[in-house]
Amino acid sequence: MSTSHFNTKERILGAAEELFAQHGFSGTSLREVTSRADVNIAAVNYHFGSKENLVNEVFRRRMDEMSERRLGLLRQAQEERPGDLEAILAAFIEPPLALTIDHRGGSAFVRVLARAFAEKNDRLRKFLSDNYGHVLREFAKAIGTALPELPKEDLYWRLDFTAGALTYAMADFGLIKRPAGVSEKAHCEKAARALIRFAAAGLRAG
Repeated sequence: MSTSHFNTKERILGAAEELFAQHGFSGTSLREVTSRADVNIAAVNYHFGSKENLVNEVFRRRMDEMSERRLGLLRQAQEERPGDLEAILAAFIEPPLALTIDHRGGSAFVRVLARAFAEKNDRLRKFLSDNYGHVLREFAKAIGTALPELPKEDLYWRLDFTAGALTYAMADFGLIKRPAGVSEKAHCEKAARALIRFAAAGLRAG
């Protein structure tokens, strides 16, 4: 693949990500994407075929890397600290939170992710479930091993609640704002530690 070919595709993805973050999926037209990316509609059709596939590829670009990072940290936790719930949760929580301070456009994707939860888009949800559902299942299995007495239904409820709290923390909607003089990285790490403690207590609750 030529450099110009790659750059065109990346420009389209970057423009779409920014516009989806600002206006949502239904509120963004392909014409707006082509204008922002400075390409013609033929380039979008060539690389993606449809708006639906463009939406999917915006997610794939970030989710593949994040999922790989999560699963790598999970394997490391299982090898080095088997049965350690906090280590499992760190593998689940830290990579997504790190996106919020990723200056390669990660913060825009975080807003896109929030849109995905807020907007009812069944096709997108199916795409995410089909392609990334296995990641949640791996974490559910690891947590089940760490907490063998926890009924499976309760485990799934609590993992869902943890994922919801994580999405909320990523979107930075909450009461805790980064204090002046504290770096983004330090604030992100503090948020991760607090969420890991919170999630661990919830998973262990009787």
